[in-house]
Amino acid sequence: MQLKMALAGNPNAGKTTLFNQLTGARQHVGNYPGITVDHKEGRLSHGGETIIVTDLPGTYSMTAYSAEELVARDYLVNNRPQVVINIVDASNLERNLYLTCQLLELGVPLVVALNMVDVAESRGIEINSAALSRHLQVPVVPIVARSGLGTEALLDAAIAVARENRPWTPLTISYGDDLDAALAEMLAIISDRRFLADTYPPRYTAIKYLENDQQLVERGEKTDAEAARRLQMLVDKSTDHTRRTLDVYPEAIIADQRYGYIKSLLRQGVISRKYDADRLYTSDRIDKVLTNRLVGPLIMLAILFALYQFTFSWSEVPVSWLENGFSWLGDKVEEILPEGILRSLVISGVIDGVGGVLGFVPLIMFMFFGIAVLEDSGYLARVAFMMDRVFRIFGLHGSSVMPFIVSGGIAGGCAVPGVMATRTLRSPKERMATLLTVPFMNCGAKLPVLALLIGAFFSEDRAQYMFFFTMLAWLVAMLAAKLLRSTVLRGAPTPFVMELPPYRLPTVRGLLIHTWERTYQYIKKAGTVILGISILLWAMMTFPHLPDAEQAEFAAKRQAILAEAGAEIVALLDQQGDDLPVEAAAVRERLAAIDNDQAEAALRHSLAGTIGTAMEPVSRLAGFDWRTDIALLGGFAAKEVIVSTLGTAYSMGEVDVEESQSLSERLKADDNWNRVVAVAAMIFIMFYSPCFVTLVCIAKEASWKWAAFSMGFNTIFAFALAVAVYQLGMFFGLG
Repeated sequence: MQLKMALAGNPNAGKTTLFNQLTGARQHVGNYPGITVDHKEGRLSHGGETIIVTDLPGTYSMTAYSAEELVARDYLVNNRPQVVINIVDASNLERNLYLTCQLLELGVPLVVALNMVDVAESRGIEINSAALSRHLQVPVVPIVARSGLGTEALLDAAIAVARENRPWTPLTISYGDDLDAALAEMLAIISDRRFLADTYPPRYTAIKYLENDQQLVERGEKTDAEAARRLQMLVDKSTDHTRRTLDVYPEAIIADQRYGYIKSLLRQGVISRKYDADRLYTSDRIDKVLTNRLVGPLIMLAILFALYQFTFSWSEVPVSWLENGFSWLGDKVEEILPEGILRSLVISGVIDGVGGVLGFVPLIMFMFFGIAVLEDSGYLARVAFMMDRVFRIFGLHGSSVMPFIVSGGIAGGCAVPGVMATRTLRSPKERMATLLTVPFMNCGAKLPVLALLIGAFFSEDRAQYMFFFTMLAWLVAMLAAKLLRSTVLRGAPTPFVMELPPYRLPTVRGLLIHTWERTYQYIKKAGTVILGISILLWAMMTFPHLPDAEQAEFAAKRQAILAEAGAEIVALLDQQGDDLPVEAAAVRERLAAIDNDQAEAALRHSLAGTIGTAMEPVSRLAGFDWRTDIALLGGFAAKEVIVSTLGTAYSMGEVDVEESQSLSERLKADDNWNRVVAVAAMIFIMFYSPCFVTLVCIAKEASWKWAAFSMGFNTIFAFALAVAVYQLGMFFGLG
């Protein structure tokens, strides 16, 4: 028998740290059905029990305002875990207990993990956990999740609660005479018709109606329209009364009463202070410098630049190892397999395609490690805080910062969760402006392409160029947002308030787990989606074959060269190595040129080549040849495919380049590429249409009309920028 345990808590309360401490490597990450929010599940054994632990998304409340809150509540009511561990920050107890109250009102079997008691003590805060347990009537266990202190006692308490198997018993809090009277009338309707009784406790349903919880209201209308109508009439009546008498909505009264309940509870011997609570704590001292209006942004830029410097310098050697490894593998396969379709598929479709993406795994890993350090230390929240000042200039909300960061604002994110994260924005216009501009960020899919081109043409200044393109992505995204907010999405920005977590020293285990989770998702995508698309594009670049007549022409040219060379020279051509007589070397070079001409002709004749060649008259304005066009077309499906398609295209039809060369070396050797073309290509790749999955996500969050707008506007805008960069660069002779 396995126990089901869930971890719930506010963001920055240490919930994920505790999850990593409990489960270690015995965990996996997925997504909840139909929604892009991380679903982490792990396994552990304790006290003779096997426990399945689910790490719920961090949330401040149980009202479905955001995707995280919706997922957390739905998991609890639909999966009914036998025990829920609520992690609260002991140094910020009043704020954290707000979620605890809502969990108790839902009636879940609860254990409170009083985390970061060491931080609370350093701030002069003493908490009587026994008194808190007595008032809440649930076990309260002090812990330090980072070090594992108290986790054994926490598991013992959780297992004891789970074994009791008591029915869910909701907590009752008084919300004042007016709302209590309304709740009583609503409870009569809910109990009489058993309204949503299979999912929520009756009083909880009534409270959520008063809080105008849209998800629960919509579910109620589908379940029992008559009961939902009667409940809504009572809600409207209560709202009208509180608006006339107190000038507030019922949800504000409910929030005030909950905090009043918490304050009353804490004053009953739960919390005491050794000294002044307003003294400047360590995090506040650090913030005096790191979030300073003048110095803070400069430090932020320096930290981001250091991140890129670290990533490129430390990943250089392992990236070259992998590139050489895939080149060696390609040579070995070429020796083993006979010439034909199978060899072409394995070498050009799989090794050169997927290998080009996997070759950047070390770079991705070091980037994710650096981001994990910034995230786990609490610094990323400061980035959001500082960027709010800038965002307001462009008509965006401070909460827009996190979707931008999640989408790749620091680098290595993904636009899909960035689009989903816009659900936290209350203003529809600010939300749409953010949703349409987060795809401009340099996500993890664009990073390998940028790294490839920067490494090929700007190898001496890689960190500087990556830093520049990151800043450019932010600038272009905000200018686009300003354009939208000044035209179709006109309106004033709303106020921004956020909680800054205390600075913490990241744990090695936490950093390794976070780095591996994100790197594994990248590798998994390369081995599934990218592999499939690479093979599809290889087929498009292989079929239809060159007509027999043209193949015969190339064969005739070879025969003519061999006949002209004579039998003695031809016999020498089978020798391995480069120490051939001058005449034989010249013949071999002429034959290789014909082979490559035939390969290029075959690629041009293929379906992909035909499309790329048809696009070339227009794409040449930005410096892109037909091979690059093929790769950019693949990028509409997934940006990682650009690297794999370039690898396939330049291995199947490149002239005068050794097969064992890496893709970056092939691009440098190709006459169609130079520094100006590389910059134009990077500009286009950064800003053209979001990948297919992101477009689907935009359509779900907004509409297909907005998804089509994003695809069309972004592509036209990106191409115009690329043309301007290429034409100006060539005009000034920078190529």
